[in-house]
Amino acid sequence: MTQTDRFLTRLDALVERLERLLPGETPAPDWSAHAFRWRANAGRGRLQAVHAPHRLELADLLGLERQKDEIDRNTAQFVAGRGANNVLLWGSRGTGKSSLVKAVFNRYRDRGLRLIEVDKDDLIQLPDILDLIADRPERFVLFCDDLSFEASESSYKALKAALDGSIAATPDNVLIYATSNRRHLLPEFHSENREARIQDGELHHGESVEEKISLSDRFGLWVSFHPFSQDQYLGVVRHWLERLSAEPEKEWDQIERAALQWALRRGSRSGRTAWQFAKDWAGRAN
Repeated sequence: MTQTDRFLTRLDALVERLERLLPGETPAPDWSAHAFRWRANAGRGRLQAVHAPHRLELADLLGLERQKDEIDRNTAQFVAGRGANNVLLWGSRGTGKSSLVKAVFNRYRDRGLRLIEVDKDDLIQLPDILDLIADRPERFVLFCDDLSFEASESSYKALKAALDGSIAATPDNVLIYATSNRRHLLPEFHSENREARIQDGELHHGESVEEKISLSDRFGLWVSFHPFSQDQYLGVVRHWLERLSAEPEKEWDQIERAALQWALRRGSRSGRTAWQFAKDWAGRAN
């Protein structure tokens, strides 16, 4: 074998190794699915079908009548092709924000609604997602769960542009539903209050606060969630025990005490806490 042949052999081997390292052709999404996750790899992303999404129903969400009415109305308008807003669901942890998005999706999935879950770290690829679904006949909700940003992060600018602020219009078949424990999605510091000023008798925020408000302000609909009262919490416990066939009426006094102790240990009276207690109680009973 000549020196040239040896060189070409080594070159072929090097090219083969490089091809294995480079991302391959992105597969086409499985549009028969109703729910998707956006998966990013090596700077490229794809829609991964979720064939068994969480089957929550609106009837499972107790103590949230106002919130259910607002989200259901907005989503119905969107599915019907009428005016609808991007939504920020904010408030205490475990109070049903994410569950409500999943439940309203299940209500309208047979009418053409599709759900795409996008992680916060992948928001920089929102333009790619929008390009992929812009010409589809379905209606898409981009779901950003537990969304919040630190002061040093800049990925929120991609979200701001997608909501309202880019030279390119957001497709008519797309809405963004985001959940967060923070109303303004960014941390707020006491020192920023010193930037506020009074002008003509009106309070004006400083530049730091205005920048933070400008992100959440791009959501047309804000829906707030608050901790449950004791009666609401126990009502959710009873509901889930009945759904789990645990027959709570037979020993309700004992269940009530145990459920309240469970919530006290968790430091939270919420729908999530009620569901976790119900699963534990039903599991012990069976």
